[in-house]
Amino acid sequence: MEYLGIFYEEQIVANLEIYLRIVISAILGMFIGWDRKVNGKPAGLKTFTYVAVSCTLITLVSIYSAEVFGGSNYNNRMDPMRLAAQIVSGLGFLGAGLILKDGLRVKGLTSAAMVFFAGGVGIGIGAGFYGLVFTAVIVTFVLSKISKVIEKKDRKKIKYKLNKNNQHVYTNHNKDIQA
Repeated sequence: MEYLGIFYEEQIVANLEIYLRIVISAILGMFIGWDRKVNGKPAGLKTFTYVAVSCTLITLVSIYSAEVFGGSNYNNRMDPMRLAAQIVSGLGFLGAGLILKDGLRVKGLTSAAMVFFAGGVGIGIGAGFYGLVFTAVIVTFVLSKISKVIEKKDRKKIKYKLNKNNQHVYTNHNKDIQA
């Protein structure tokens, strides 16, 4: 592997897989964001593309910097996944910003979880685990669609109304439950 700091045609061809990881990550991140955009959520195509690509980029830099600079000193031990651990912390912070509480209702949990998931996609692609990541994205997408159908059926059973104090009361089979 040649040093990636130089941007020459020969270097691009020699390290094509590394550049391909960025492209794959962007496509998968956009795919995840597309699902959010279709559902009218605030975090959409661009957000998830940026999250996935940035996580891939940080993972690649972490792995290859350990390879390039790790041999410079015999006593120098580099952990290539240390930056990935920091990504997880940053994703938690970003996800927390998506979660909103409105009375007893909480919004944004799924968007926050999907930001975390897009980060995992980026880390996985950056580390080169293509099959694992593609399987995770496909399985998650299919189960997400199945869950949506199940939730839609459950919503038909539960009806919402407001009481005289403008508080939500959930009606389920003729039983009123104060929220």
